[in-house]
Amino acid sequence: MHAEPTRALHALSDISAAPPDPILGLTEAFKADPNPSKINLSVGVFQDETGRSPVLECVKQAEKRLLESESSKSYLPIAGDPVYGQQVVRLVFGESVADSKRIASIHTPGGTGALRVAGDFIRNLLGPRRVWLSDPTWPNHPGIFRAAHLVTEVYPYFEATTNSVAYESMREKLAHVPEGDVVVLHGCCHNPSGADLAQEQWSDLADTLRARSLVPLVDFAYQGFGDDLEADAAGVRTLFNAGLDMLVSSSFSKNFGLYRERVGTLSVVTESPDAAARVLSQLKAVVRTNYSNPPAHGGSIVATILSDAELTDLWKKELAVMQARIANTRKSFVEGLRKAGAKRDFSFLERQKGMFSFSGLNREQVERLRAEHSIYIVGSGRVNVAGITTANLEYLCNAIASVL
Repeated sequence: MHAEPTRALHALSDISAAPPDPILGLTEAFKADPNPSKINLSVGVFQDETGRSPVLECVKQAEKRLLESESSKSYLPIAGDPVYGQQVVRLVFGESVADSKRIASIHTPGGTGALRVAGDFIRNLLGPRRVWLSDPTWPNHPGIFRAAHLVTEVYPYFEATTNSVAYESMREKLAHVPEGDVVVLHGCCHNPSGADLAQEQWSDLADTLRARSLVPLVDFAYQGFGDDLEADAAGVRTLFNAGLDMLVSSSFSKNFGLYRERVGTLSVVTESPDAAARVLSQLKAVVRTNYSNPPAHGGSIVATILSDAELTDLWKKELAVMQARIANTRKSFVEGLRKAGAKRDFSFLERQKGMFSFSGLNREQVERLRAEHSIYIVGSGRVNVAGITTANLEYLCNAIASVL
């Protein structure tokens, strides 16, 4: 006779289902919706006028070159291709510091991977410091840092009544944050509000961070989607020029359209080349026990484009087209809401930057848009402006006017 199996043998069968992701779960519901007029403004991907997320021509040309020249599929170094790292440092921090030895840089699987490596690095090397997030912030931020066993707190950032940055409240809070804690900042195109710090606020913030010995961790996922490549990097470079130790998570999902290739970078700015070398060794130790070394293809595309003047010029032109589409869509959205008779001033949408904006819609209105019009928006009212097209603009504006 066989003994009755113990419950321990079936422990995996007792695991409950995880709740759906607040953003990606909406996309699943959108796909299942049979309404031909449905609109998805939840997921954070750039879309052109046809509703597609295009493959850039510069990417196609770079891939063609790689296909013809690639001779091996061997592993990359733990930190990734050095050429990729050098080009990213040049792009993020500027030509003047392109050869700085104070920056330790590693190629990561997307910006999310960079943030998780940063979390593990902070927990392992700096200890159980609290990580301060803007209120609101990208919904995945808290989970990433909690997974790295870090405690998260929030600081004020967005003022709903003015639809702008609540800078004085933010500054006051950070001035009393415990010394040595980590502050997560959005480099540009704040997700989800679209409200960015002004240049003078970045300069003032650098003083506050230095006075409290706080460690900035800049999430820099949308360079080029706000104003342009240089203007969008002004905040990061202000903190760098202030001499602060800092971490920067970069993503090339949006500005290169390389979403599924998962291309990111974690750069750590230190006070000396010797410190950078030691930090790099610790970053590699973190990576080795996580994903071991990065995927090559996406990084090779970025390195190929940024290492070639002709391809770089083509990329900048294509990026400018994407940025202009977002800016123009904001204007059309505001005008469309006015024509639809919306009894509210939505002019703030034009002042905000990047793909996202808080629409000012409350949860009840968001739920009505979904139930009555098959329009999918995150519960907070965050709208992906890049999901609006000429074809769906009038339907969207009329629907919003109807639920206000």
